[in-house]
Amino acid sequence: MLTKEIIKTYEDILLEELQPAMGCTEPIAIAYGASILGDALGVYPTEISVGLSGNIIKNVKSVIVPSTGGLHGIESAISAGIVAGHPEKKLEVLSSLGENAKELITKFMDGCKITISELSSPCTFDLYLEGRVDGKFASVRISERHTNVISVIVNGENVTRKYMQNGVIFSNENKADKSLLKVETIVEFASECNLERIKPCILRQIEMNMAIASEGLKTPYGASIGQLLYKDGNVDVLTKAKAFASSGSDARMSGCELPVCIISGSGNQGITASVPVVVYAKELGFSEEEMIRAVVLSDLITVHLKKGIGCLSAYCGAISAGCGAGAGICFLKGGRYYEIAHTIVNSVAILSGTICDGAKPSCAAKIAMAVEAGVMGYEMTATKRQFVSGDGIVVKGVENTIKNVGILASEGMKETDRKIIDLMLKGK
Repeated sequence: MLTKEIIKTYEDILLEELQPAMGCTEPIAIAYGASILGDALGVYPTEISVGLSGNIIKNVKSVIVPSTGGLHGIESAISAGIVAGHPEKKLEVLSSLGENAKELITKFMDGCKITISELSSPCTFDLYLEGRVDGKFASVRISERHTNVISVIVNGENVTRKYMQNGVIFSNENKADKSLLKVETIVEFASECNLERIKPCILRQIEMNMAIASEGLKTPYGASIGQLLYKDGNVDVLTKAKAFASSGSDARMSGCELPVCIISGSGNQGITASVPVVVYAKELGFSEEEMIRAVVLSDLITVHLKKGIGCLSAYCGAISAGCGAGAGICFLKGGRYYEIAHTIVNSVAILSGTICDGAKPSCAAKIAMAVEAGVMGYEMTATKRQFVSGDGIVVKGVENTIKNVGILASEGMKETDRKIIDLMLKGK
């Protein structure tokens, strides 16, 4: 049953999660941290040391940093953040870069000694920067989430509060309580909630993510998976949904400067959770309100699936978002708790265990497969087909199956994650 506490918590989750970001969120988080470092010092540093958790290194290695003229890698992200300044822009910090950005960034890199190391940290998202110049010293630490600034020190003085999000460090104590997420109450909330408080952020998500999807279909980016699927546009609704979602990732992974609206700390997941649902809603003639409610459901199912997995892992987060999209499409077509629960279980059974080997152009192809799995999960349900307890990690009850996914990803795939990072760093 929906209570006032659940309604407020679900609204808070959406408002916390649905944030705009420019480019892949890990290099942008590094750039954001560097912009704070430069601002705190008040001058460009001549030496920078950066420590990153392995999963951040994995997600920065192969993507282009937007607004840099095609530069990529950790040094480029750090340098772009220093040159951009304006830490108040957070994950849109690189929107401050001008036309001569590449020249300025390259000049800064040439004059600054940048040392990179892997942090030994229990947290999968952890970054630490130190900067020095003319006897001045500053350090910045961001941990657990991409804008969660937990420490800024300048010459021994703690100035963290100046840079914290809304004046607080986010922790499990002051974040919206995701343990209240349950499929049954998510369906109730999406069906019945007053949209007034959350409608603006859902419409922003739809507008941003459809815009970058459209850009990816018009302009070749990366491997152009979206264009491959879309062809001349004469395709069925499922192929169109896959094409639009993939093209958004094509563009985002390869330096497109359009922002995306993220969820679970990921632009690819924000795109996957929203774009296919919007395509189905528009193609099949649903109203704006029906579309918004279906996206709300998809977003919350995505967060619910991700909460046991963690921010970054060896488990491809697009799979969770694809399950969310399948559930949202099921909701559009009249499915409610029973049908949505079975859609999620079916979808999870198809592609769970798909690895995350960093942010890169092939993410677009994984997104296409995730959307297909989500829709197949729904189509199985619609035709009275289902996976049952004992089929792999599927157990009785949707919440129990979701719990198993979290255990698989957060515990079972730890060594897989370590080996992926090792292989990527060795360049094998």
